Parts: sequence; structure tokens; C-alpha cells
Amino acid sequence: MDKLAIAFLASNNGTSFRTINEAIRANTMNATAVVLVSNRASSPALAYAEANGIPSCHIPTKDREADADKQLRDTLIAYGAELVVLSGYLKRLGPLTLAAFEGRILNVHPGLLPKYGGLGMYGRRVHQAVLDNRETETGATIHLVDGEYDHGRTVATTIVQIHPDDSVVSLELRVMAAECNLFTDLIRRISKGELRLPL
Repeated sequence: MDKLAIAFLASNNGTSFRTINEAIRANTMNATAVVLVSNRASSPALAYAEANGIPSCHIPTKDREADADKQLRDTLIAYGAELVVLSGYLKRLGPLTLAAFEGRILNVHPGLLPKYGGLGMYGRRVHQAVLDNRETETGATIHLVDGEYDHGRTVATTIVQIHPDDSVVSLELRVMAAECNLFTDLIRRISKGELRLPL
């Protein structure tokens, strides 16, 4: 079976990108990282990609959304991406990219959707909202990406219990670990043919 060709989009560290690539390197996943794209030239994910021999590029989005959308779509096609994984990519995708990869773009959200999603709800903001509302559990959600933030159909979720003494930082660490495990397991299932694209 051919290896699943995965493209990654990251704005900052790209934690799940790194975790998935480590699974690829350990030969526990029948996949290959074909390209990493970031909207930030200073993204640590770009440095990680370069250090690990993964093709990468910077596609700025500020004040040029339409051009960036076309460039991103063309880049993903040029590298033969079959699946596109968002790893902390904080920009909304444009219509050209969404149409070209419909049912093939996945994002992980550090909370249980739809309650803690939407514009501006990312990273520690989600964890702070969860703690402020005195929730007893949170989790991670993997969903298909569409034209709205955190809106597409949910593909997988995992639950993380909240401890009475949790801080934003301690909760973030546990949710991040759960995100990485969930994403790695899901992509492993796709690479084995247990789940078929488009999802």
C-alpha cells in the first residue's frame, strides 16, 4: 500500500505535526510528510521541518488572502498532498484550498466542540474559558475544516478530566498530549485504509 502523503499547516510550534512526524520516522504509520506550510516566517515549525528534511515554505496571508489561498492550493497540489493536517494553523482557509481538498483537511481543537470553539477561541483561551465555567471535563476534537472556525463535522474526540487544582498550564499540557495521541491514532487508521478519504 502506498504511503499516505500528508501536508501540514502550522503557525507556531506545530506540536501535532512534530508528533505525527515522529510516528512516521518510527515506522509506526504508513505515511510521509510531503510539505510543511506556515503563514509566519519565524514559525518554529519551519525550523523543525528543515532540520528533519521535510520540504517547507512560508506563505504570508496578511493583506493578501486571495493570493495566499491560490498559492497554498497550488503548493499542496504540487507536493501531491492527499491529506492536509492543521497543527495550530491560526488562519482561515480560502475557498480554492477548501474546494480542492474537500473532506481531506483536518484540524484539532483543544476543547470539546461546539461549546468552546469559534473565532478567537484557541490555545490557552479555550482552557481559561473551561476553567472559568467550572467544567469537570474537557478534551480534544478533530474536525473537518470548512469556511468557518471550528465548524466542520467532528471526526474524533477524546475526553480529558479536569482536576480541582488544574491551572491553565497544567490543563494545556494534558490536553495537548491527548490531542497528539488522538490525531496520531486517527491518521494511522487512515493510512491503514480503515478510514477512507474523503472523510
